[in-house]
Amino acid sequence: MSLVVTDTLEDERVEFTADGDVTLYVCGLTVSDDPHLGHARLWFHADVLHRWLDHLGYDVRHVENVTDVNEKITARVGERDEWNTERDVGETFSASTFSAMRGLNLLRAEVYPRVTEHVPEIVDLVETLVERGYAYESNGSVYFDVTNFDEYGALSNQDVAELEAQGEPDERSEKRHPADFALWKAGGVSETAAREHAKHDHDDAVPAGETWDAPWSEGRPGWHVECSAMSTTHLGDTLDIHMGGRDLVFPHHENEIAQSEAATGETFARHWLHVGLLAMEGEKMSSSIGNFWTVPDALDELGVNVIRTFYAGAAYRSEQALTEETIAEAEERWERLSRTYERAVDAVDSVDARAKAVDDDLRAAVTATREEFAAAMNDDLNLREATAALLELTDTVNRHVDGVNAAHGGGETSGTDGTSEAIDAAYDYRGLREAVETFDDLAGDVLGLQFDAATDGEVDAAGELVELVVDVREAEREAGNYERADELRDALREVGVEIEDGPDGTTYRFA
Repeated sequence: MSLVVTDTLEDERVEFTADGDVTLYVCGLTVSDDPHLGHARLWFHADVLHRWLDHLGYDVRHVENVTDVNEKITARVGERDEWNTERDVGETFSASTFSAMRGLNLLRAEVYPRVTEHVPEIVDLVETLVERGYAYESNGSVYFDVTNFDEYGALSNQDVAELEAQGEPDERSEKRHPADFALWKAGGVSETAAREHAKHDHDDAVPAGETWDAPWSEGRPGWHVECSAMSTTHLGDTLDIHMGGRDLVFPHHENEIAQSEAATGETFARHWLHVGLLAMEGEKMSSSIGNFWTVPDALDELGVNVIRTFYAGAAYRSEQALTEETIAEAEERWERLSRTYERAVDAVDSVDARAKAVDDDLRAAVTATREEFAAAMNDDLNLREATAALLELTDTVNRHVDGVNAAHGGGETSGTDGTSEAIDAAYDYRGLREAVETFDDLAGDVLGLQFDAATDGEVDAAGELVELVVDVREAEREAGNYERADELRDALREVGVEIEDGPDGTTYRFA
C-alpha cells in the first residue's frame, strides 16, 4: 500500500508521490518566546513524517525556518537588561527552541535558515515579482497584487472579491486592493504594532527593530515572503511537501503560493499538509492567551516518551486536547510499551532463551504488527492505529514471557537433552529477538520513542542509589517493618522507579 495523505490544496486524500529525494519544508517558529507544546505538536508530526519516509526508503531533505524578524520580537527589546536589540531577543529564543527540539528527540533538519541571513534572497525575490508585474511599489513599500494571480484563494477556498483587508490599518491607503499583502515595508516596526505585542511598558520610544537597504527603501521584509525565499533557496522552486499549522493556511500559506509561483512559474508545493491545533482549557494553546505549557517544563514533568506518545494519540490533521485524561492515557501506553520492551530484552538475553523453542503465536504477532503498523502509517499517518498495533504485540510478548515464567515456577525446567518439556519451558529466542527489533524499528526509529533515554553514567549512578534503598527496604521487610517498607516503595515510585517483588528477589526499573 502506498502512502496516502490529506492534501489541503486538493481538499482530499491523495497518494503521495515524489521523484527521488523528498523535499520537506516546515514552517518554523517565530522566536519571540519559549516554545510550548502547541508548537511542538507540529514538530512531532513533521518529525514522524520524516522518519516514516526514511523507513520507506526515501532520502529526505528537511528544512525548517526560524523567523527572527518580527514585531513580536522587537516588542520585547528592553524587557531584560541583555536584550538591547531585536537580534538579542531572537538569539535567546532561538537557543531555547533548538534546546527544546533536542529534548523532544527530533531528527535534525538539513538546515534551519533564519530570516536575518536571507535578506538578500528576499530582496531578489521581491525584485523579480515587481519586474513580472505581480507586485508594485507604494511609498517605499512593496505589495503583492492578489488580483493579478488567477489562483489566489485556492488553498483556503476563498474568493478574492470577498477577502477582507490584510496587514496593518496604516497600509490600506497604500494598497490597490484591500487583500494585497506586503512584501517589503518601508521603515521599521510601527509604534502601533510594537505596542500591540509588548509584554512590558515602554516608558520612552518603542523599538522599531532592524532595517535593511533595498531598492525601494530602507525597511523590513514582509512575513510571507520570508518563507518563500528561504524554502526555494535551500530546496528549489518546487517542494514535495510543505507542512505547517492549520492556522497558517490563510493568509500565510496562501500568500506563499502566490508569490512563489508568480516568481518562478512553477508549482510551489506538490502536497500541503496541515497539523491541527492543540487545545488547553478549551482554547487553542497560545502564549498570548497564557494557556500554555512550555516544552522544557513538560519534559521535566512528563518526559520525552510520554509527550511523544501523547501526540501519537490523535491524527495530525485534527485538533487535540491536552487534559489530565489524555496525558494519563499516554502515560499508560508508554508504560505498557516500555515495560514489555524491558521484559522482552531480559528474556531474549537470558539463558532460558533457546534456539529450538517456538511460539507460533508470538512469531505470527510480530509479522502482523509490522503489517498493521505499515498499513496504519500509510493510511494518512494514522498514529493511533499504529500505536495500537504495537500495544497488541505487547500483549502477546507478555503472554509468552508469563507462560515460560509460570512453567519455571512449576519446576518444568528438566530435560536438558532437548526434550519437549525443556523447550516448552524456554523462551522463543528468535520470536523475542524479532519482537525487540520490531519495537526498536517501529516504536523507536519511526515514532521516536527512547527505550534507553538516560545516559549510561546517569543510569549507573542512579542504579547504585536505588539498589541501596532497595537493600534497606528488604532489611525492613525481613524485620517485619512492612509499613516502613511500603513507604520506601512509594518514595521510589514518586521519583520514577518501579520495584517488583518476585520469587527470585526484588527487581527495579526506571519508569
